[in-house]
Amino acid sequence: MTSDVYLQAETTTGSRADAERLATEMVTRRLAACAQIIGPIRSVYRWNGAVQSDEEYLVRFKTRAAIAERFKRELAELHTYDVPEILLFEIRDGSRSYLDWLSLQTRSQPA
Repeated sequence: MTSDVYLQAETTTGSRADAERLATEMVTRRLAACAQIIGPIRSVYRWNGAVQSDEEYLVRFKTRAAIAERFKRELAELHTYDVPEILLFEIRDGSRSYLDWLSLQTRSQPA
């Protein structure tokens, strides 16, 4: 049993290809154990003084609080948006076997 704090993180992007790129890169870098791509979705937001409406894809990641700052920094660097949505939420509970797997997958040198 580990004492890690687990997080679910999410971002949106303008294309499925970009969502897949972000998901693959963050898992490859071991900054996320996994990522799910959801969409298309419709987003409505204010940008440059006008209300916009666009099709986007939601990418949901699982990660650990211990690497959250690096996760946010590298996701922002990879992202194509000027102001990417990067939100992190604490996972309060989950199956022990899954959380242990999550910990293992987000370590630089897996056991």
